[in-house]
Amino acid sequence: MLSLMSKKINPEHCAEIADPDKTNFVVSLVIMIGIMLSYIPQHYRIVKRRSSEGISPYFVLLGTTSASSAFANILALPTSRNDWACCSVNSPFSCFAGLLGIGQLFVQWLCFFTILMLFLIFFPRATPFAPPEDLKSRPSYRTALIVTSIAIFHALSLAVITTILGATAPEHLQSYANVLGICAAILTSIQYFPQIWTTWKMGRVGSLSIPMMCVQTPGGFLWSASLAMRLGWAGWSAWGIYLITATMQGILLIMGIIFEIKHKRKGGDTSDDDEEGPSDEEETAVEERATERSPLIRKDSSKA
Repeated sequence: MLSLMSKKINPEHCAEIADPDKTNFVVSLVIMIGIMLSYIPQHYRIVKRRSSEGISPYFVLLGTTSASSAFANILALPTSRNDWACCSVNSPFSCFAGLLGIGQLFVQWLCFFTILMLFLIFFPRATPFAPPEDLKSRPSYRTALIVTSIAIFHALSLAVITTILGATAPEHLQSYANVLGICAAILTSIQYFPQIWTTWKMGRVGSLSIPMMCVQTPGGFLWSASLAMRLGWAGWSAWGIYLITATMQGILLIMGIIFEIKHKRKGGDTSDDDEEGPSDEEETAVEERATERSPLIRKDSSKA
């Protein structure tokens, strides 16, 4: 997609980024690696518990579409296109350093998309660990499927539109990038409201990872500053997103910590890590028992 968005080489810009600032390079590289590592606790927590219980589907939807918009935004920015074009004349190190901003957003998009897939795969069903009565007030599996479908369709649509626009009307990419940045900022600013509400209503974090938020909240402020240093005020639509994200995530983090402390004081189980969902064999057995018993239950009910 970037190859279609490449433009004529700007010698002045290429000379400017030919010798990247070492400090900014190290910070940007650490941030990119940190983004990837920061999501691992969340991925691990869902897989270990075999449940995405406690994670709002609307939080996942808004987060994935926001990440897709942000990634498309930085791809469409003229600065990114200039950086990509300079790779043909600058050294591999200068090229890598110049594309770190794009790499950061790609890693962030990939990690959140992984959460989306895990959310669907491990969506809680009716089991002895979560009877049907306990799931009535929770989102349905159909909602999870709809959320996943919308997120995938949104990402594919942006990929197609960005590629076509870059190949046929590159002069409009800046305006397009600004629109994407505004959309991403709006999605991000409201992304955490469904999750904050879900966590508040449950009174616990469920499958939501506190370690992930502990890393990402300060990292979000650092990442925003790094993008601001790289893109300047012209790239406000890119780095402003992560300033908002870090602020909202901090609120959710504080709420989660408060709930964990309350559970400690009540003497309850302070960690949901051990509250693993049923295995595949257990789920199959439960379904078979439900199928065998349901007709008998209905007969008994009719006799009564």
